[in-house]
Amino acid sequence: MGALVMIEFLTVDGVMQGLGSPEEDTDGGFIHGGWGTPYAESIHQVTASSGLERTSAYLFGRRTYEKMATFWPHQPDSNPMAAHLNATPKYVASRTLTEVAWAGSRIIAGDLLETVRDLTSSQEGDIAVLGSGVLCRELLAADLVDEIRLFIHPLLLGTGKRLFGELPVPRALALKSVAQTDQGTVALVYGARD
Repeated sequence: MGALVMIEFLTVDGVMQGLGSPEEDTDGGFIHGGWGTPYAESIHQVTASSGLERTSAYLFGRRTYEKMATFWPHQPDSNPMAAHLNATPKYVASRTLTEVAWAGSRIIAGDLLETVRDLTSSQEGDIAVLGSGVLCRELLAADLVDEIRLFIHPLLLGTGKRLFGELPVPRALALKSVAQTDQGTVALVYGARD
């Protein structure tokens, strides 16, 4: 049986919008895109090399998928992340996409929550959700997330989309590990289910 794992990069005030580049997500007039770039090199200090090996599939919301599909398929296999993303099955939660071009990608055609339950029960390894804030909130509300991995960068932006919104009921998490980079990014791993 697989596990559904959220992997998120945030500021201390919970902003997830526009991590990688100024153009990534400018919704709402967001002007701080690319805020995660200065911390990118140090992330390997707190990530286990086994993380990619344990990941057997990826699950994306439409917007995150579209952004990643313009970049990762064009990166060389000498980049371990590119090699893994390009070779691993990818599922896209979308009500509007009708086709996907990134090799190994499939649009979830039926009921999202039922499909996610089927995926986690039918395969071994982690199904990693990268970014995809709207999707993550829906999966959390449905109690489908097994683990949450947060990389919290030492930065306050004061504006931007936040990962966590309202939940139907409070959710207790179980801390599994804490690590820190030399730049002050804190990696927190929480169990999200009893």
